[in-house]
Amino acid sequence: MYLIDTNVISEARKGPAAQAGVIEFFRCCLEQGALVYLSAVTVGELRRGVDLIRHRGDTPQADRLETWLQQVVEEYQECILPFDLEIAQIWGRLRAPNPQNALDKQIAATALLYDLTLVTRNTADVAGTGVRYLDPFAVGN
Repeated sequence: MYLIDTNVISEARKGPAAQAGVIEFFRCCLEQGALVYLSAVTVGELRRGVDLIRHRGDTPQADRLETWLQQVVEEYQECILPFDLEIAQIWGRLRAPNPQNALDKQIAATALLYDLTLVTRNTADVAGTGVRYLDPFAVGN
């Protein structure tokens, strides 16, 4: 079971043009019937990205990304994990010794609570948290 980080789901949006390791990761998940989750934090990061592009005036790109974000939310609706009180407690503990990368640590805390492998390019940001992680970008290069 996997928790997909924002950078991985964003890369997957590129379809066949996505990085080979990311394509292979999702292909294997599909073949194996592996459960794949997103964090509500990732949805927030994606929402922010759409709105930043809209704010800078690139309405056509923002509209394309808005459509994609709606598709992601619909596709994963049963597999979007909340950032709740229990995860907040874990997150606070993770940040005490190393306060950097707050959002990455929120996602790592979610993976820890649900005993998921975090699929991310940001391995340095979650190293030392105790979370299992996999970097699909490191595969297929």
